Amino acid sequence: MLYDAARYVELEGGRAAIANVGYTGEIEGVSADCEYREADPIRLDMDILFQLGRGAQATEDQKTYRYWVAVTERNSAVLAKEYFDLPVKFDGSRTASVHEQRTIIIPRAEATTSGGNFEVLIGFDVTPEMAEFNRSGSRFRVNAGAAQASAPSQ
Repeated sequence: MLYDAARYVELEGGRAAIANVGYTGEIEGVSADCEYREADPIRLDMDILFQLGRGAQATEDQKTYRYWVAVTERNSAVLAKEYFDLPVKFDGSRTASVHEQRTIIIPRAEATTSGGNFEVLIGFDVTPEMAEFNRSGSRFRVNAGAAQASAPSQ
């Protein structure tokens, strides 16, 4: 995952305050199975776990998030990048967990080209302001802006 794009936080008015949170998202985990034989292309089957939320400024019970998967030469140039829509229905809840399955095919120049030459990155399609918020280390959980239960009095 690319840190700048691993989280999605909509902030109304651009101010980082709990009351301004719209929709949120976090890439919680990725599991992948990679295989290739002889001169075949590399086949990467991925399961991506997204944790998504609705804050105080969220106006709908559903949201279509957009994310991308990119293939790069290790520590180098992006070879391919593809965007995907992730429609989410919250069904009245403040949070949702969604597993998304994707298969990526990576062509190899020759049979001796190792899968170790490539990296696969995943991230939300974020605005420059969202990326800056992520880089700053600030964060809101996926349930940010949801009504919190008050602490019991003693």
